Amino acid sequence: MKKLIELMTEEVSSAFEKAGYAPELGRVNGSNRPDLCEYQCNGAMAGAKQYKKAPFMISDQVAELLKDSPVFESVQSVKPGFINLNVDPAFLASYLEKMSGDEKLGADTAEKPRTIIIDYGGPNVAKPLHVGHLRSAIIGESIKRTGRFLGHKMIGDVHLGDWGLQMGLIITELRHRNPSLPYFDENYTGEYPKEPPFTISELEEIYPAASARSKEDEAYRSEALEATGELQHGRRGYMALWNHIMNVSVTDLKKNYEKLDVEFDLWKKESDAQPYIPDMVEEMKAKGFAYEDQGALVVDVKEEGDTKEIPPCMLLKSDGASLYTTTDLATIVERMKLFDPDEMLYVVDKRQELHFDQVFRCARKTGLVKDTTKLSFLGFGTMNGKDGKPFKTREGGVMRLENLIADIDAEMYKKIVENRSVRDTDAKDTAEVVGLAAIKYGDLSNQATKDYVFDVDRFTSFEGNTGPYILYTIVRIKSILSRYKEEGKDPCEGKLLPAQNKTEKDLMLQLSGFGAMAENAFAETAPHKICAYIYDVSNAFNSFYHETKILGEEDPARKQSLIRLLVLTKDVLETAISLLGFSAPERM
Repeated sequence: MKKLIELMTEEVSSAFEKAGYAPELGRVNGSNRPDLCEYQCNGAMAGAKQYKKAPFMISDQVAELLKDSPVFESVQSVKPGFINLNVDPAFLASYLEKMSGDEKLGADTAEKPRTIIIDYGGPNVAKPLHVGHLRSAIIGESIKRTGRFLGHKMIGDVHLGDWGLQMGLIITELRHRNPSLPYFDENYTGEYPKEPPFTISELEEIYPAASARSKEDEAYRSEALEATGELQHGRRGYMALWNHIMNVSVTDLKKNYEKLDVEFDLWKKESDAQPYIPDMVEEMKAKGFAYEDQGALVVDVKEEGDTKEIPPCMLLKSDGASLYTTTDLATIVERMKLFDPDEMLYVVDKRQELHFDQVFRCARKTGLVKDTTKLSFLGFGTMNGKDGKPFKTREGGVMRLENLIADIDAEMYKKIVENRSVRDTDAKDTAEVVGLAAIKYGDLSNQATKDYVFDVDRFTSFEGNTGPYILYTIVRIKSILSRYKEEGKDPCEGKLLPAQNKTEKDLMLQLSGFGAMAENAFAETAPHKICAYIYDVSNAFNSFYHETKILGEEDPARKQSLIRLLVLTKDVLETAISLLGFSAPERM
């Protein structure tokens, strides 16, 4: 379905061509002076030099040709050569009529769908999810959902950290605490216990204790490094422990991601890439890309024109151990073999930009990916507290994600009960729905690459640019439609009529931009653009609502048209929030 602005551009381009000018000059844009007009065309300014005419002479000619156009209510040539445009209300209503019947609400399904693997989440096993994991999960989920909505094959991969030093630390700590366990007996040949020797709570205590000790006890750290190496070389008892750790951790991780309404298609791990490492390294050596430097195996990735130092990409340490770099490269090999994606998009903390720059350059230089395979890095900023420092608990520790969610839900429950808008029996469920919107919208409304302040009081407010405000708008619409149905009427009957006042037309104009917005937000991996759009739609609706009698309208055709406009507004807002990863309750 063509966008409204494309239809206007076609009309203005045709007028430029009829007047003897290049049709490319007829491009229409949103107005930068909405107090003067809704849209504008600045082509006469661009064409003045080409046609050796004063721009207003060109704009006057074109405006004259457009004066009887069914697309525009008014066309005005303004010196020095701007063309100010207001869309015709009947044309706008007919456009929204078509849009309301379109499954994608005016967004185009991709003609050539792409396969895109999106790497987001990235937690380490044996550790609880904390607030530092929030941004990757919800930014990645929104991009994945938007891509799917537009027809692309989006494959979300959690990419668990399960193969590094933390595993050796846990094994070492377990051995110190309980050396009699059969996992530590190299001569043991029997079946290992089916039940793990720890709970998730114990596991989450074991790792930080081991990590802290390793920083003070060099012998302990060496022991952990040795255990890591033995695990990676397949020691039987350690592999059995690793399986216990994985099962307990992944069960807990899935439960917490479910609370965030975040889903992954793949629960791949760093260890899944291990089988690809030996052949990958040998091939890089055989082709002359990899060489030894102070005992380590590296690949130069510096390129001509670099303005900053880009260190070589290290494949293997001097002791032969692999690194995150090695695992990430082997993961690329695995993904190419299993999925042959058009793009791999990594949603990761922006402080890892150098690491991924090295990985991407190495993958390209050594031929791990096709020339057409896109490797993308979306580095997100830090989630900070009101003090401008990384978000912490009141005690100054790293806050667990489930505790943050619980705190937000409690705050929303308190406000909903105070509001007395929902029965006590429903208040808890409603608070969880609205709380999730508060968290996700609070994060996603900020440009992903920028740091932002996580302000619980502001994010849970029912006023301003917040998730609860958006949901309150949707619930208000649902309430009106419910009352209309109680009158025994069908909200989808009737026809959208031309707007009768400014607030109605403003709402219709906002709705008409949904398709272009969705496509642009995905193309620019920018969920914040979806947030900005639905905030504008919500503001436009609430202005319209306060100035318009809807259920009290006496003209039946007019009343049906207003209800149809509400249905479309609800559909647009609910579709948009589903792209952001949350939903709206029936009441709040």
